Amino acid sequence: MDNPLLLLLAALAGAIGAAMNAIAGGGTLVTFPALVALGIPPISANATSTVALWPGSLSSMWGYRAELVGARRWAIAFAIPSLLGGICGALLLLRTPEKSFAALVPWLILGATTLFMLQQPLTRAMQKFGHSHAPLHSDDGHLRPPSAAFIAYQFFVSIYGGYFGAGVGILMLAALGLMGLTNIHQMNGLKNWGAGVMNLVAVVIFALSGIVNWPVAIAMGVGATLGGIGGSLLAQRIGKTWVRRVIITIGLGSGTLMLFRLR
Repeated sequence: MDNPLLLLLAALAGAIGAAMNAIAGGGTLVTFPALVALGIPPISANATSTVALWPGSLSSMWGYRAELVGARRWAIAFAIPSLLGGICGALLLLRTPEKSFAALVPWLILGATTLFMLQQPLTRAMQKFGHSHAPLHSDDGHLRPPSAAFIAYQFFVSIYGGYFGAGVGILMLAALGLMGLTNIHQMNGLKNWGAGVMNLVAVVIFALSGIVNWPVAIAMGVGATLGGIGGSLLAQRIGKTWVRRVIITIGLGSGTLMLFRLR
């Protein structure tokens, strides 16, 4: 794709998606449907969106670095299943026939949008649940290592993250809350770390596979970089409620539209 107008639209979608991630999350629910609407096949659109938005996840991880102090054991434990699951999910995507993935896309988008709609109730519930349990800290003030059940859960979540990824952060936050963590900033730091690791291997695999539309990925990546910076400024001027409503509208609308297109 070398049409300047389409590249500009891709950059705009990347900026909006990254800004939404900075404010409320759900950026993939904007970038992926936008790429499909621009005529990019679903599998290539998914890979291109993942590559374009990954640099934005780096700044998110860096921003939460202070919150990971005392959580090194969790960060290390997060990395292993995230890495392995991301590899499995990305390879699974490459082995999925285009028609099969196109048939799954509406349900993936609608499912991810539903998760996004439930994000706030889940956050409130897991914070309430967490406060009813003893802290997971050892005598030195550091978090105790996560359980084997949580490691297994993170592995399967990472498979989904490497395969499609929209809503994966909500799945991780829910598990962290159920494990007893109550510091939402620390939870976000761990979530961003896990997402960054699983997306890194997906980016490498997609880049080597040849399915990434590089002109679009670069244009969208530039837009995402600017959008990520502007997102924090935008958050101070408009309410998160309206941003969430826009994301939900786009997710439900694009998912429903793609569902009817299959009929």
